[in-house]
Amino acid sequence: MKADFAAVAADGGARTGIVKLAGGTFRTPCFMPVGTRGAVRHLSSTDLADLGAEVVLGNTYHLMLRPGAEVVRAHGGLAAFAGWDGLTLTDSGGYQIFSLQPKVDDEGATFRSIYDGSTQILKPETAADIQADLGADIQMVLDVCPALPASDSVLRSAVDRTADWAARGRRFFLEHPDAEARQSQFGIVQGGTDLALRIESTERTLGVGFDGYAVGGLSVGETRDEMLEPLAVVTGLLPSDQPRYFMGLGDPAGLVEVVAAGIDMFDCVLPTRHARHGSVFTMDGRLNLRNARFAADEAPLDPDFPESPAFRWSRAYLRHLLMTDEPTGRRLLTLHNLAWLLAFVDRLREAIESGNFEAFRARTLQVWG
Repeated sequence: MKADFAAVAADGGARTGIVKLAGGTFRTPCFMPVGTRGAVRHLSSTDLADLGAEVVLGNTYHLMLRPGAEVVRAHGGLAAFAGWDGLTLTDSGGYQIFSLQPKVDDEGATFRSIYDGSTQILKPETAADIQADLGADIQMVLDVCPALPASDSVLRSAVDRTADWAARGRRFFLEHPDAEARQSQFGIVQGGTDLALRIESTERTLGVGFDGYAVGGLSVGETRDEMLEPLAVVTGLLPSDQPRYFMGLGDPAGLVEVVAAGIDMFDCVLPTRHARHGSVFTMDGRLNLRNARFAADEAPLDPDFPESPAFRWSRAYLRHLLMTDEPTGRRLLTLHNLAWLLAFVDRLREAIESGNFEAFRARTLQVWG
């Protein structure tokens, strides 16, 4: 099903709106917490609902291995399996092509399972089939995402394979009308920082025709300045009545920059991974709670964010939990970082709707840039 985007407001290139899917709607800009194995680490689906998350991301590669897509399907899909009442998105396994570096050829990617060493072959057709079993509201087509910097030949191969796999994955998806009726399938644009390849990949992805579109292969080793021009080239070509998704971004400075370029959706493990290592988001920037200067600090994590689920506890106490490896500490910091970032996106949305986006962007870059 086409993911329809209905604009609410715009301020320059930044926009807010409502995305309509078969299973419901969500507001944009939208940050999607990452629940790799069907859960955001240390949190439950109830926690995510209380934090105000609207869409949660699951990982196809991990879920197909444990517990297996057939188990998830038997429970009614990923949301039902996890007891989550919101919307879900599953990636295709393309990130594991980037991170695990399996053997890749024109047919697909051959992995060794990180769990039992078994051989796993992921093709664009199997990625679509597995995600149909997982039943997410949005499934991603399989792509090839090279790390940057990359040679011209590596980028060319990634663009060509991504385009070929897009056509194959889309054909398989459309031949399964039950999945097509329940799910939206997004295509992915590659091309690194090469503007000509970005344009070509965008045009080839649009030529296949998807329900929504994602920008992949950025924020994978290049600087933010190197990222912005190819991003703007892509968003300038994508349809305005469908959502635009930047894959793998979660720092406040990066978010205001991609929203300025017209991006609607983003996901990242950054806020939860940082939390587990004691790195905390605040209105004054990021602080490292492991620093000894917080050992007797009676202040809350962020005095300017009283809505934090961890506001009642001092920095000293939370640092104590972290330094003694008490799981409660990682849980509370994870709750805080996600709450903070979701509230940040709410304020970003409000800034667009009030016509104050550029001032909000400037303040964010001053603190976080």
